[in-house]
Amino acid sequence: MIKSGRLRRRHPPHGGQGKAVLMSPVILTVVIAGLAFSTPREIAFSRLLPAAPALAAAMWSVIPTVLLGAVCLLVMIGLSFFYSDLGTPYTAAAIVAVTLAAAYASHLRLQREETLFQVRLVADAAQKVLMRPLPRRIRDVEIESLYLAAQEQARIGGDFYEAADTPYGLRLLIGDVRGKGLSAVGAASVVINCFRENAYDQPELKGIIRRLETSIARYSMATPAHDQPEHFATALIAEIPYSGGHIRVLNCGHPPPLLVQRGEVQVLEPTVPSAPLNLAALVGGDYCVDTVAFVPGDQILLYTDGVSETRDRAGEFFPLPDWMRQHSPAPPRELLDRLHRDLLHYSGGRLDDDIAALAVRCRPAGAPELSA
Repeated sequence: MIKSGRLRRRHPPHGGQGKAVLMSPVILTVVIAGLAFSTPREIAFSRLLPAAPALAAAMWSVIPTVLLGAVCLLVMIGLSFFYSDLGTPYTAAAIVAVTLAAAYASHLRLQREETLFQVRLVADAAQKVLMRPLPRRIRDVEIESLYLAAQEQARIGGDFYEAADTPYGLRLLIGDVRGKGLSAVGAASVVINCFRENAYDQPELKGIIRRLETSIARYSMATPAHDQPEHFATALIAEIPYSGGHIRVLNCGHPPPLLVQRGEVQVLEPTVPSAPLNLAALVGGDYCVDTVAFVPGDQILLYTDGVSETRDRAGEFFPLPDWMRQHSPAPPRELLDRLHRDLLHYSGGRLDDDIAALAVRCRPAGAPELSA
């Protein structure tokens, strides 16, 4: 579930209100013409007729815009039969000039809309490759995802997640490349692709992390960033064995997940902190895997720092653990929908960082089947 990080602008509905917006240039023409015929000539409402084709250029194609300009010109000529001193030649020239300019503006707008449409098609294709939709359920584990890109018009950014149904159990990845927006997408893709390959082959979580470390180090050397000497990323890998009963977590500098058990919320801080990816050579490459109970009915929330560091107008961080206590228990999809809504409300509709979150629940006995 990938969404924009800003409050979405509402599109005009397809009913009467939408039609009224599209017909507003015609309505404006009728209103100006009616006022011009019904008011004293000294007011000269007819001079406002060029505004109608100018408005049409913002929402109509070229030919309808030109036709509306022709109608306005005919209205002006008709007015000249009733009022001989309206300055008809000047207003008519203005109508012609504005109509031609409006037609050209409409042509440019349509070209840019087509270009934007093609760019979005490419972005959507890249999104499906990099951040492909996750299965809603793998065996007895329910999974839901949320992604909000902070950069305007972006579909993807520096945060990432993935899930893999491996011989060793369900393996989950979530992480955050330094930086945000499109500049961090390359490094994120390297980490995701490396995880997709090694999650099936490496029997231990430490082996996966070492492969991720090697991949991002190679990428950083081959693709130096302009605004930073090297790329690095926080990452968290979780493994839920199919035998059930527990979950293993390896946290490399990432925000600690929240575990909900029997209504209680626990912050799973790592026993021994591990270095973010591509920093192990500087601060040490020892990794610690923590194991905690994870039984049917339990739920865990994995997230990036864009969630916990969302600020309100006063600069206060979003109180995620307290929020989790107020909204648990809730199904994973419902939980993330509430989180999305409350983050946007808390931040005033504007996010300053990319956001990714995974809600994972060990399916309780007797729970209804998920719809397709």
